[in-house]
Amino acid sequence: MNFDTARPHPARVYDWMIGGRENFPADREAAQRILELNPDARRSFVENRRFLGRVIGHLVDQGVRQFLDIGAGLPASGNVHEIAHAVAPDTRVVYVDHDEIVLAHARALMAGSDRVRIVGGDATRPREILDEPVVRDFIDWSQPVGLLMVALLHFVPDEADPARIVRTFRDALPDGSFLAISHGVVEGWEDRKEQIRKASQAYVRTRDEVADLFAGFELLEPGMVDLAFWRPTDPAPAPTGLYGGVGRLPSGV
Repeated sequence: MNFDTARPHPARVYDWMIGGRENFPADREAAQRILELNPDARRSFVENRRFLGRVIGHLVDQGVRQFLDIGAGLPASGNVHEIAHAVAPDTRVVYVDHDEIVLAHARALMAGSDRVRIVGGDATRPREILDEPVVRDFIDWSQPVGLLMVALLHFVPDEADPARIVRTFRDALPDGSFLAISHGVVEGWEDRKEQIRKASQAYVRTRDEVADLFAGFELLEPGMVDLAFWRPTDPAPAPTGLYGGVGRLPSGV
């Protein structure tokens, strides 16, 4: 399989930011442009990974034993299945991504695992993901699901309607399921949104716009906050510019 390594790729940029090795000069150059706009961006990427870990730990504690990770990205330290299986080895995880680079790496890593599945799918076409045989059959849709959209929706343009995407998944989830989102946010410097998009391929949004994506879910404490402040383990967390939250789907939605 041939990959275009001359152009930056969001998953590989993310990989470099969190200290991974699966990246190339074009990805590192793109990462440097992001850091020129926001010198704290690398810490934000690392904190996003830590947020994911805290979310998985909490949901496993709540009895969740299956996760659907949309836009999983390149495998890295602290994968969903690693965190979940350390506590509950019977947990099932389905990773979904649209990129062949990501899928090739993930399939190589997960070969032979009977509790993990890798599926190709485009988040902007959620119905196709839900109808995919592995997603339909490997997930027990009578039991709560942990739906993960971590650092995903800020790569979805407005015209693809992120709220529609979330709503389609929400309508398929069993009662008692959870949704986790982290998303780049701009507050007070919206005039730099286009600069950010060109540097990072990300469509950052306001805090209220991100909060609206949780329509139909009951947000867990502490709500939709800078993700460094979502149930932190660090005694002195510092803001990241990424916001995150976890919502629970009540009965009758």
